[in-house]
Amino acid sequence: MLKFIFKIIKRIVISSFLLYAYNLIVQPIGLIIPINIITVLLISLLGVPALLSLIVIMVLIY
Repeated sequence: MLKFIFKIIKRIVISSFLLYAYNLIVQPIGLIIPINIITVLLISLLGVPALLSLIVIMVLIY
């Protein structure tokens, strides 16, 4: 049970760092995805495809 909790915490931390790195890279372009609980949980559950889909949504909206 403790391993499972650490695995979930690790995925949340990695997804928040991934979002932060993405925001640093695209800051000059202006396609920043906000780092909030919804986006972090979405990326930690679904992985990189969720990040790519959020990028596509941001491009289509703006």
